[in-house]
Amino acid sequence: MDTPSFADIAAAADRIAGLIRRTPLLANAALDAQSGARVLVKAEPLQITGSFKLRGATNALRALAPAERHRGVIAFSSGNHGQAVAAAAAAAGVAATVVMPADAPRIKTESTRAWGATIIPYDRAGEDREAITRAAAAQSGAAIIPPFDHPAVIAGQGTLGLEIAEDAGGGLDLLLVPAGGGGLVAGCALALAEKSPATRVYAVEPAGWDDTARSLAAGAITGNEAGGSALCDALMAPRPGTLTFALNRVLLAGALVVSEAEVLAAMGFAFRHLKLVVEPGGAVALAALLAGRLEVRGKRVGVVLSGGNVDPAVFARALSPPEN
Repeated sequence: MDTPSFADIAAAADRIAGLIRRTPLLANAALDAQSGARVLVKAEPLQITGSFKLRGATNALRALAPAERHRGVIAFSSGNHGQAVAAAAAAAGVAATVVMPADAPRIKTESTRAWGATIIPYDRAGEDREAITRAAAAQSGAAIIPPFDHPAVIAGQGTLGLEIAEDAGGGLDLLLVPAGGGGLVAGCALALAEKSPATRVYAVEPAGWDDTARSLAAGAITGNEAGGSALCDALMAPRPGTLTFALNRVLLAGALVVSEAEVLAAMGFAFRHLKLVVEPGGAVALAALLAGRLEVRGKRVGVVLSGGNVDPAVFARALSPPEN
């Protein structure tokens, strides 16, 4: 597969226009006061499916030849990408199948079914979701739309960065982006390299799932060790993708890591001050800002909230007073 370029992001923006929501870039006085920065928040929980994943899924599906679409599409996902593929397929009148972990948050499985997709459950601990997907695709002829390591998916996610560059009203000093497999941050970094080259882009990951940080430090793709928290279910990729890491090792200024407690605090802050419901994986960039992972005082900082599909019990935990 070819590494995507900025031209691919521009083409994706044209291809998916009218099929995804251009989400707002929000300012907030409380956030500015607490951080000492001028902060602009990209509110992707307001996307049609509640996460940024609709961008890449729609671009990848619409880039398929008509004969490929006719045979349907299949994806593997912990939830947000599955919903996105299901929604993109429904909009195009295409059949969709999603391979999802049996322990995925109920809100994500229910939404994926609601968009009309067929779900194949699997055991996250003991089964290989990619092998299951390949076998099902070989039987049905469906086109596989991967969650991050695909040029059309990365280009579609890059439209988020393009919107930030266009809506920020001047260059940003820093941009903080959640990272699982690295497709969103790669796409955003690629867009900003063209539109705002002075902006330093950082990936943000939860502790235990910091494969991008490990890989950047090692200079080669490095996987996560077993036993990390499952709180940020949207970011539990085992390792960066080949394409995503090829971009991120060149384009990123670095990667930041946040704790479970910091993620929960960021979710609570977003609800109280931004009036947004944010899932744990979607809140890691805000968590890094609030926890002071970078010196931001006096700077213009972009923060991506990447999704809002949170299990109600987890959200209630984020809104509870912290334990002493």
